[in-house]
Amino acid sequence: MEKRVLGNTGLQLSVIGFGGFHLVEVPRKEVSLLLNTYLDRGGNYIETAAQYGDGVSERKVGEAVSHRRSEFVLATKAVDRTRDGAMTSLERSLKNLRSDHVDLFFMHEPQSVEEAKKILAPGGAMEAFTEAKQAGKARYVAVSGHGRPAGIQYSIENHAYDVLMTGFNYFDRFNFPQTEEQLLPLCLDRGVGVLGMKALADGYLYRNVATGIRYALSLPIASLVLGMNRLDHLEQDLKVAETFTPMGKEEKEELYRNAPELGRYVCRQCGRCRGADGIDPEEIFLLEGLFDRQMNDYTVPDPQEYALRERLKHWFDQKDWAQEQYGKLRNKVDPQQDYSALNDLCTYGIDVDRKLKIAHSKLTGGSYLF
Repeated sequence: MEKRVLGNTGLQLSVIGFGGFHLVEVPRKEVSLLLNTYLDRGGNYIETAAQYGDGVSERKVGEAVSHRRSEFVLATKAVDRTRDGAMTSLERSLKNLRSDHVDLFFMHEPQSVEEAKKILAPGGAMEAFTEAKQAGKARYVAVSGHGRPAGIQYSIENHAYDVLMTGFNYFDRFNFPQTEEQLLPLCLDRGVGVLGMKALADGYLYRNVATGIRYALSLPIASLVLGMNRLDHLEQDLKVAETFTPMGKEEKEELYRNAPELGRYVCRQCGRCRGADGIDPEEIFLLEGLFDRQMNDYTVPDPQEYALRERLKHWFDQKDWAQEQYGKLRNKVDPQQDYSALNDLCTYGIDVDRKLKIAHSKLTGGSYLF
């Protein structure tokens, strides 16, 4: 399997990494088969987290592959923001993993700037990493997060993190565009290693698995972490990696135009309607992306599609923030105004008038009934 360098760490990672979230629900014998098959096929990055099943995932990883510890880069995560809490978490993780050290120790999911500051403050979790590094229990410090990148961007801007991990996929590319447009270039400029995750948008892109993986691997990331909880999933993902060819600009544009998950509802942020009719539709649709990832289009989908959207639309729990920010906008949607002239500006066939009123309904807490 192809290897890429993880920023300034110098670590050579396989382009597919093994994520441990879904190992919680996998029986121990199957975990052993999955992880050892992955290593046998050239994979060398395994990660988990203290909170995955309250240590269950870590214990399964430790039991399955601790005897092969020298063959892979190991990572775990802590959500505690204090020095004492993070240190306690790491010590328990090492015991669960049956290892005397982790290669990457993640400060996981600081969604807000305030959370990111707590980690870096006196008595914060970063002090735990500093002590752990001195003791040989952790080699590199990393930060990870999903959705709105405010917390992780502040982290990279204000501390010498070694590694960042966040989501990259062709659906959320248009809900959280700052991730690709601002955060990724910042990391590359500073030598921060970048790991990708959520290539299938938490499963929403299940109809286009290979395309989702290719899209993410075509970005300048070192490794893409996937949750492979069945042997056929592992084989499928490894095959994509082993036959990988980068996705070019024209192919990406074709994907943006025709991906069924984007359809004729998700705003592609092309800029053509910006500033028209006295409002900025793109700004409003970005807030809708924060609210529910633009998943609820007020149509009646098949039951399977409906259940999936309902499960995933508030996955990052940012709807309150989106509504708060919309309340601060100077120019909001007037539900009584006809914005249909904007429809002709959209090259993706979106009914902009309808979408603006749906977004307004969401972002005002249903004060306007669409």
